[in-house]
Amino acid sequence: MVQPKSIAVLPFVNLSTDPENEYFSDGITEEIINALTKIDSLKVTARTSSFAFKGKDQDIREIARTLGVANVLEGSVRKAGKRVRITAQLIQASDGFHLWSRNFDRELADIFALQDEISLLIADQIRENFGHIEIKDQLVDQPTRNVEAYQQFLKGRFYQLNWKLEDFYRAIDFYKLSIRLDPAYYQPYFGLVQCYGILASWNFMDKDEALKEAGKFMDEGMAIKADSPEGFFALATQSFWINWQVDQALAHLRNALRVSPHDAEALESCAECYTAVGQFNEAMSCIDQALEYNPLSANHHYTKGNIYYLSGQYNQATDWMNKALAIDPKWDLAWQVKACCTILINDKDALYDILDRHPDIDNKSDFVLLFEVRNEGREAQATDFLRDHTGYLPWDVYIPLYLGDTQESVVALRNGIDQRLGQYINFMHDPLLQALKGNTEYKALCNSTFSIQSDTNIVVKDEAATQSKLTAKEITAFTDALKEVMSEEQLYLNSSLTLRSLADAIALHPNKLSWLLNDKIGKSFNDFINEYRVQAFQARALDPASQHLSLLGIAYESGFNSKSVFNKFFKQSTGTTPKAWIKSHKKEI
Repeated sequence: MVQPKSIAVLPFVNLSTDPENEYFSDGITEEIINALTKIDSLKVTARTSSFAFKGKDQDIREIARTLGVANVLEGSVRKAGKRVRITAQLIQASDGFHLWSRNFDRELADIFALQDEISLLIADQIRENFGHIEIKDQLVDQPTRNVEAYQQFLKGRFYQLNWKLEDFYRAIDFYKLSIRLDPAYYQPYFGLVQCYGILASWNFMDKDEALKEAGKFMDEGMAIKADSPEGFFALATQSFWINWQVDQALAHLRNALRVSPHDAEALESCAECYTAVGQFNEAMSCIDQALEYNPLSANHHYTKGNIYYLSGQYNQATDWMNKALAIDPKWDLAWQVKACCTILINDKDALYDILDRHPDIDNKSDFVLLFEVRNEGREAQATDFLRDHTGYLPWDVYIPLYLGDTQESVVALRNGIDQRLGQYINFMHDPLLQALKGNTEYKALCNSTFSIQSDTNIVVKDEAATQSKLTAKEITAFTDALKEVMSEEQLYLNSSLTLRSLADAIALHPNKLSWLLNDKIGKSFNDFINEYRVQAFQARALDPASQHLSLLGIAYESGFNSKSVFNKFFKQSTGTTPKAWIKSHKKEI
């Protein structure tokens, strides 16, 4: 069953005359997703899965089913000069019902306040319709007052998330430009740390240079803002991928998840940490949570498949690699692990099938040769293997190992570990290194490379869960206050009444009022208010003084603000239509 308090924010459409402004509409969408992710009891689909529908004309109900959400937000962005116009509408996916829609015209300088306003309005609508959630007073901060610096940061983020080698360098250029425009703007510093960290970890640029740059920008970013989720995630990236310090990485990720409890990227990083040290149950728990919020991430599917692979469950590993490739047919890591599975289960036909399906593989012969050397006893020389190719696997260790030179294999492994290369991070559980299990030097490397404590499980408690609760005396007092403003002041007749304005009327924080309505009175805000409106409509509809009004006119006078909302709630409340109800009750009179 789909959780009612769940939402997917689809990529806002770029309606600007300049198609280059795509980065801006994407950035606005991601900021709203990030803001809503901070609400612990609200399920928010992660960016990757939401953006899978970018540019696609698909039925909202189908999208919602695929993502496992009850509500969808869609909208558009038009940027012109120093102004921006954003249109947004919140749709209940089950029936296409429009819960809320709004147009915003603002100065570009107000973009952060506008993002915060939109995020809070969306959260309020979900809470008013579907039940209690804790909402902070502010969801979006203003990290910079320099709008141009912010736009350059968005461009950097746009290219970084393409996950292509050349685009990492483009992202770096935009992040650096953002910093030049506003040296006190912390977000681009951490973007640079992630870019340089990836380039260093996978040996895509001079490692010493990359690490020097990553360290410099880390220090500068932390000096500006040490407690941001971006900072915590950058620290985790540095701790794990650069320094291989699993304990420290998990501690930083725990801090990041306290701010954004359902951040799929952070959850996946937790899974990667646990995987490296062989804590596969913990890794699986984390990646399953990530997949709940990001079901269309090829990387998440790969990560889950990799857990199966490293734990020796090759059929399951192949299934999840196939799922990753169904999302992204060019996901190189997935087909490489699939190929390794065929080697390990001695299925040459399956290996050839994989290689035939991926004509762009630059080292097909290595996989075939490894299969034949390992499984068929073929004699070969090290020079028979290719060495100059894009490697995601530790070939420098595999080749000598399967050619019978264990010592050279261990030397290559130690060298990769000393350099902290990404290809080697899962060496302790790599199935293709099983032949090293009895080697004394290999055992020493396993014992000395990682350290992890027993209490490192990622458990983020909902610290706000108890903040809303009222004492028994307060519950009685505020329940009486609600009855008074409803019966005496008839606040429900105000069609613009919100939970926040009702909370103001009885001098109670909105979070506490939401808790009181849902947990003690047993009704959502909308159910509570609309019941009064239906009763008002029923009384007026039978009053001769209202006979000159249409049914919709009476509904508006009773506090409803749209025909669709009135009809839907009236039938939900009475089981019949307004017209039929009036007809039956006039007969009784």
